[in-house]
Formats: sequence, C-alpha cells, structure tokens
Amino acid sequence: MTDNKRRTFLKGSLAAGTVGVAVGAGLLAPRAVMAAWPKAAFEANDFGAAISGVAGSSDATDSGDVKIKAPDIAENGAVVPITVSTSLPNVESITILSANNNTPLSASFNLSASAEGFVSTRIKMGKTSDVVAVVKSGGKLFKSSKNVKVTIGGCGG
Repeated sequence: MTDNKRRTFLKGSLAAGTVGVAVGAGLLAPRAVMAAWPKAAFEANDFGAAISGVAGSSDATDSGDVKIKAPDIAENGAVVPITVSTSLPNVESITILSANNNTPLSASFNLSASAEGFVSTRIKMGKTSDVVAVVKSGGKLFKSSKNVKVTIGGCGG
C-alpha cells in the first residue's frame, strides 16, 4: 500500500516538474482569451457613432414594442437601474445608451435566437439625460427613450 502512494506521489511530482520546466522554457505560455467587443463603439463620443459601431447603422425607428423601465429621478448617477424588454420577434441585440454621457454607449447585449427580449442592468450617468434602448430585430433597428433626471452625478459630478 505504501509503494502505491509513493508511486502516485512520484508520478505527480514528475508531471508537475515537467510542466514547470516547459512553462519556464516558454514552451507553454498562458494566453489571454477575450470576447470580441466593439471597441470603437464604446469609445465613440457621439450618439450616432455609438449606435453605428454596435448595430451597423444609426437609422432606428421609434417603437412602442420597446419598453424601458428606469427611475424618473436617479438619486445617484453612479448606479442607475435600467430594464429593457420587447415583444418584437427574433431579437438579435439590445443596446443601452445615455445620450449626454461623454461616451454614450453604456451596454450592448447580443442575444441568441431562443432568448427572450429582456435585459436588466445598472448604468452610470454623468448628468440628466435621455436613456435610449435600441433593439435589433429581424435586421432592423427599433428604439425607445426615457428621460432620467440625475441629482448626484455618477461620472465625477
């Protein structure tokens, strides 16, 4: 019984030592795995460029099928709860923007074909602004907006 434990310990030590040498020699290197994201859209300073960067177009139609739930007055702009839902079929993505932020794009969600058109998150707002939800459904863009008054600026105000 003792020989089996010793053999297992020696095999494990040998394997760990081999991996350590391979990492030290540069034969095995950890790689960063990151999701693809629209960097230009998140860095855009104007509203139209932010929508175009995410959805490919800034031509969105106002729709009553896109619902935004947000507070009328946000007491702290650093944490503003937002919920977007839609009854549109074949929702591909939901994007949330704050028109008066330095970088308007707050969040973008890509949804699978079987997902329900619903997202809930918290965004940061620097000042009173319209919060706009853009839904991509069937290759077309639909939007809705709601004005949210910020009493304490979350972006340094």
